[in-house]
Amino acid sequence: MFTAAVIVGNPKPQSRTRDAAERLAAALGVTATTIEVSELGAGLLRFGDPVVASAVAAVQDADLVIAASPTYKGTYTGLLKLFLDQFPTATGLAGQVGVPLMLGGGPAHALAPELTLKPVLVELGAVCPAQGLYQLDSKYAEEGALDKWVDAWAPAIHASLRASLREDRSR
Repeated sequence: MFTAAVIVGNPKPQSRTRDAAERLAAALGVTATTIEVSELGAGLLRFGDPVVASAVAAVQDADLVIAASPTYKGTYTGLLKLFLDQFPTATGLAGQVGVPLMLGGGPAHALAPELTLKPVLVELGAVCPAQGLYQLDSKYAEEGALDKWVDAWAPAIHASLRASLREDRSR
């Protein structure tokens, strides 16, 4: 029914960050396309690169955007920032539902998704109806690690997705 784009801002391909984001997409019941930003290469350093433009278009075609990053120095990676800078301000994710997800080594940075990543998604035009998800990188894959967050926030995410779909159909 709904599609998702998982943006993985971890410099290491096939990372725990990717796994956590894909688990989140599955828990929300959406079909996901994953963009490994690390695979986009030097094209991230300039605007107009065709490979990067294709990845941006893939994200913009999704209903739900899960932006995922490990926590570096209390915030998301510069790699993810380079990719998000490719989207136009205010309209780059307009009409899309966004979910910030970050993994970290301890609870000290639990607010990082809310304080650092969510504002960027909103600046790009996404609606973020849920609290950002922060998971310990050592425990994210444990049975039930997502359950509490999904129970609390999936209804708001799905309601926002349905509203976005209705808005698209009325245009």
